[in-house]
Amino acid sequence: MTTTQQPYGSDAFGFSTEQVHAGEVIDAQFGARITPIYLTAGFLFDSFDHAEARFAGDDGGLVYTRYANPSNTAVEEKLTALERGVDSLLVASGQAAITVALLGILQAGDHFLSTPSLYEGSKTLFRENFARLGIEVEFVDDPHDLTEWKRRVRPNTRAIYGETIPNPKNDLIDIDLIAGFAHEEGLPFVIDSTASTPYLIRPIEHGAHIVVHSASKFLTGHGASLAGVIVDGGTFDWGRYPEKFPQFSTPAGGPGGPGGAGGSGPGGRTLVERFGNRAYLEYTRTVIAGRFGPVLSPLNAFLLQQGLETLSLRVERHCRNALAVATWLENQPEVLSVDYPGLASNPSHPIAVKHYPRGTGSVFGFTLAGGRDAARTVIDALELFSRMSHMGDVRSLVLHPGSTSHAHLSEEQRLLLGIGPGLVRLSIGIEDEQDLLDDLQHAFTALRAAARPATIGELARV
Repeated sequence: MTTTQQPYGSDAFGFSTEQVHAGEVIDAQFGARITPIYLTAGFLFDSFDHAEARFAGDDGGLVYTRYANPSNTAVEEKLTALERGVDSLLVASGQAAITVALLGILQAGDHFLSTPSLYEGSKTLFRENFARLGIEVEFVDDPHDLTEWKRRVRPNTRAIYGETIPNPKNDLIDIDLIAGFAHEEGLPFVIDSTASTPYLIRPIEHGAHIVVHSASKFLTGHGASLAGVIVDGGTFDWGRYPEKFPQFSTPAGGPGGPGGAGGSGPGGRTLVERFGNRAYLEYTRTVIAGRFGPVLSPLNAFLLQQGLETLSLRVERHCRNALAVATWLENQPEVLSVDYPGLASNPSHPIAVKHYPRGTGSVFGFTLAGGRDAARTVIDALELFSRMSHMGDVRSLVLHPGSTSHAHLSEEQRLLLGIGPGLVRLSIGIEDEQDLLDDLQHAFTALRAAARPATIGELARV
C-alpha cells in the first residue's frame, strides 16, 4: 500500500480538493479506492530484532493501535492538511481531545487561563477534574482586555485556552488579539474549533498553536459516531522554554512506549532534538494518549473520513440555513434576542466579518420573552427538529440549556452566563430552508395559541 504523494496542506489545492484527497491510502494489492478499515489491535513483527527496533522507534513502523493505526493515520493526515498544521492525533471523543491536548502541556501545580465563554462540559472538566490533578484554571472576565490577561498571568501559568465560536452564546473572541498576547508571554494558545471547522477558519493561521475538535460534530456530520482530534500547528518553540516545559527538553526519563517518546530517545536526545516542531504531538500521542488510552476505533476513523469528504458542502448549507433561521427569529415579537454573529445587530458581528467571511456556523441560541414555559411550548411543538443533546448534525436539533446542559448551575450562575430560562439552542441542519422556517412557524403558532385568552366559544366547548 502507498500513500498519495501530492503536496496537500500547501496552497497547491483548494479546500474541497484536499478534503477528498489529502491523506488517502491507495490499496496497491486489490485496487480499493477508499482507505481500508484496519480492524486490528496490533501489527506483526518480522523478527526479534524487528520488534526491538519498532519499540525503539527506529523504523517508524506500527506497533499497536493504541498508538497508531493506518485508518486513523490517513484521517490525521487529512485533518493536518485542512488545518495547515504539522501533525494530528485522533482520540475517542472531543472531551478526550481537550483533556489530552492540555495534559500534554500541563502538570500538577500548573495554572492556565481561559476565555470566559466555553462549552459547559469543558468548564466542568477544568474546574473539577483538572483541579483533582492539581491543575488550576482561571477564567478572564473580558477576553478582549489585554490588561486583564496580563494581570492574571502567574509564574506557573502554562497555557491559554479558548473557543472559536463559543457554545451556546456565540460571543466571538478576537483570535488575533489573544494569540498576540500568548506569543508575547511565551505561552501556547490552545483553541477549540469544533463549531467553526477548518472550512470557516484555520486558527493556526491566526496565531493559535494547537487546535482541538469534537469531530463527532461537523467533521463527521451525521451523528453516528464519536471522535476527537488534536492538531499541532508546529509554531510554538517548546525548546525555548525548558523551565516551563521540561517534558520536551529534558534528556532524562527513558522511553515512553512505542517510539520512545517519553522525554528522551536513543542516545539521550530530547524530544525537541528528535522531532523538532512535532515534539509536542509526539509526546502527546505516546506519553499522554498512549498511556491514558482514549484510542479511536478505526471504524469510527473511517466514518470521520467519510464525513470530511463533504465538509465544505455541508458547512456552507449549515451556515446559509442558520442565517435564514436567525433572521426569521429576530423578527418574531416573542423573541428577545438571537445569539447569531452573522446578524448585523449582534455584538460579535464585527469579529464575524473579520474572522468568518464564509459564515458563522449553525449553532446558536435565541431567548423567548415567555421564559421556561414558552421554551417548553416551542420545543415540544417542533416536528422537524430533533430534541437531543448534540450539534453539527445534518439534521436540525433543539435543546433547552437551562434544564439540561446547564441545569447543574444555580440560577444566578446561569444568568451570569446569559443562559436565561427562555433560552433555546438550535443546531441548524442541511434540510430545505423553507421546511425549517415552516416548522418554526408552526411552533410559534402554538406558542401564540397558548398565550391567547380563550374565546367564549372555546370555553363553551370545554
